[in-house]
Amino acid sequence: MTEHTGTVAIVGRPNVGKSTLLNQLLGQKLVITSHKAQTTRHAILGVKSRPDGQILYVDTPGLHRRGENALNRMLNRTARAALADVDLIVLVLEAPRFTDEDQLALEAVAAAGPPVLAAVNKVDRLKDKTTLLPYLEALAKRHDFIDIVPLSARTGDQVQVLEDQLLARLPEGERMFPDDQLTDRSERFFAAELLREQLTRRYAQELPYAVTVEIERFEEQGGRYLIHALIWVERETQKAIIIGRGGEALKATASEARQQMQRMFGCPVHLEVWVKVKQSWSSDEAALVSLGYGD
Repeated sequence: MTEHTGTVAIVGRPNVGKSTLLNQLLGQKLVITSHKAQTTRHAILGVKSRPDGQILYVDTPGLHRRGENALNRMLNRTARAALADVDLIVLVLEAPRFTDEDQLALEAVAAAGPPVLAAVNKVDRLKDKTTLLPYLEALAKRHDFIDIVPLSARTGDQVQVLEDQLLARLPEGERMFPDDQLTDRSERFFAAELLREQLTRRYAQELPYAVTVEIERFEEQGGRYLIHALIWVERETQKAIIIGRGGEALKATASEARQQMQRMFGCPVHLEVWVKVKQSWSSDEAALVSLGYGD
């Protein structure tokens, strides 16, 4: 059997469903998700092995026009850098919308060069289904897409069609990873991401954007993982909000994160969490690099 192998970048504006789509394509949770924009802060590789080939998906931060601090600029650079040296690009859009940031993402993928397939997400949420066809027709005039696939990343509808289209267009070649390998990221990295996911989901709209997580200790002891995590915020008031009265808010957040880690890692986890203040970390490029951004 002829095998196809290659790299596919998943690109789009914030909160359009890129990470949900990647998890659906992989058939399991790899990247964190929330209803808040800019949850994804790194380019994350997800490996899908099939009998007829292997697709290396790269999830990316949402391309956006807000460039007011170093974190915003670094997220945009990370997303654009992921477009280099890929075989195909999936531009994720949301019917029936096409915003200025969708246009920004379209311009970025068009300039990158590889063929682009449009994945029109969230069609299951369309109240008026008659708006879909005019939207698809208008979209086809914006760029010479190799295909346009309406789908729902949430339900999985048409996701297999998307993947089949991608694999058929990838070059013939040998697999680059063992069939049982899902990513090239470490468990230490995902421990930080799973804790940040809970912070993003649990707190007010603006607070998660001033929060990041650093894993200070990650060890295996007696068949379990011992993990020490630091939650960095920018102000003392933010620290107080995360800890909550009597520490109850932080305990609940850490407990859910620990359960998520145990499910992902397949072993017991002992998690200890502290909250510290690093003023204006999101506006300091040196601080961002020290916290693992830009990788």
